[in-house]
Amino acid sequence: MERRPPLAVRRETEKTMGTDEHDRPRGFMAIGVFFVFGATMAAYAAATLLKPGTVLDRMWVLNKTGHAQLASLGKGVALGFVVLSALLCAAAVGWFRRRYWGWALGTTIIAINAAGDLINGVRGEWLKGAVGVAIAGLLLIYMSRPGVRNYFGTEMK
Repeated sequence: MERRPPLAVRRETEKTMGTDEHDRPRGFMAIGVFFVFGATMAAYAAATLLKPGTVLDRMWVLNKTGHAQLASLGKGVALGFVVLSALLCAAAVGWFRRRYWGWALGTTIIAINAAGDLINGVRGEWLKGAVGVAIAGLLLIYMSRPGVRNYFGTEMK
């Protein structure tokens, strides 16, 4: 069981970490909401792949090719989406609570996504890959800025 420091110590730590809303980096909420959205979409994908043919399948009209490719892999692929959803949910919780592990998990997920987009580009989907790498790269640049890292208590050394 994790032991928490006394309330006075926690309050002093909060003062030094800048809990004031004015200290919060721009974009902080947007990144957290992005993680929540990603968790929701991964859970949706898992649910529709595990139980196809429901009313939920209607949203796949936005990506018919992706749905067909995923469905062809069988129901087992849904497990990957369950894991991804759980990881994104954990990243969102850690992000909003300003925990170092939340920041580290979030940046790791974005970096893995960037690597996947890079592979897509090399495999011939160059536009899709380039756009994905650019977006993930910008997110990583933002998340690695000293002001953002310091907000999580991860000062640059």
